[in-house]
Amino acid sequence: MLLRDERDALCAIGWRLAGTGLVTGASGNVSVRSGDLVAVTPGGMMLDRMEPADCPVVNIEGRWVDGDKAPSSETPMHLALYEATPAAAIVHTHSTYGAVVATTMSELPPIHYNTLLLGGVVKVAEYATYGTPELAENVRTAMAGGKRAALMANHGGVTIGRDLEEAYENARLLEWLCGVYVRAKAIGEPRILTEEELAEVVERGWRRPTSPRVT
Repeated sequence: MLLRDERDALCAIGWRLAGTGLVTGASGNVSVRSGDLVAVTPGGMMLDRMEPADCPVVNIEGRWVDGDKAPSSETPMHLALYEATPAAAIVHTHSTYGAVVATTMSELPPIHYNTLLLGGVVKVAEYATYGTPELAENVRTAMAGGKRAALMANHGGVTIGRDLEEAYENARLLEWLCGVYVRAKAIGEPRILTEEELAEVVERGWRRPTSPRVT
C-alpha cells in the first residue's frame, strides 16, 4: 500500500476532528503530502469511520495513483495550496464558529495575539461552489502572503501545516479565535489589536512553537 504511514495518520486526524466537533458527518477533508504524492481522505465518507485503505493517493497533478475510493471533491483546493505554499498537510473543516464568521465577515480580525500563529488577519475567500477550480483559486488568493489559515465564504475553514499535527492544531486555533470573536460580539464590540500591538508581541521574542497552543 502506497503511503501506508500517511494514510494511517489521516485516519487518526479524521477521528480527532470528528471527536472534537470540527467536522460532522462526511463534511471536511484532510490530506498529507509526501514528495510528489498526496494521500487524501475519500469523498462522501465520515472521517471517524475511515480505514487506511479508504484513503486514496493522487500525484501532485491530481492523477489517481492508488486506492479504491474516489478522492475528496476538494482535492483541487488541496493541490492548489500545495503548489502555492510550503504546506505538507492540509485540514479543511466545517466547524461551527468558523462557518459563522465565514458567513458574515470578509476577514477575522486580530482579537488575540495568537492570530500571529496563523499568519495574521484571516481572510475569507470569496464564495464559489465546493470542489471547483474557482474555489481553489479563491482560497489560494486568501492564503497568499504566508497565511496558514483561511475561511471560505458560506462554507468553512482551511489550515495548513508542516505536518498533520500542526495543520490540525491550526484548525483548532482557527475555531477558537472565531469562537472568541462571535461570543465577544454578543456582549459588545470586540477590541481589535493594532499592527503596532502585534509588532510589540513579536519584538518581545515571540516565536512560533512547533505545535501551537492557545496561551
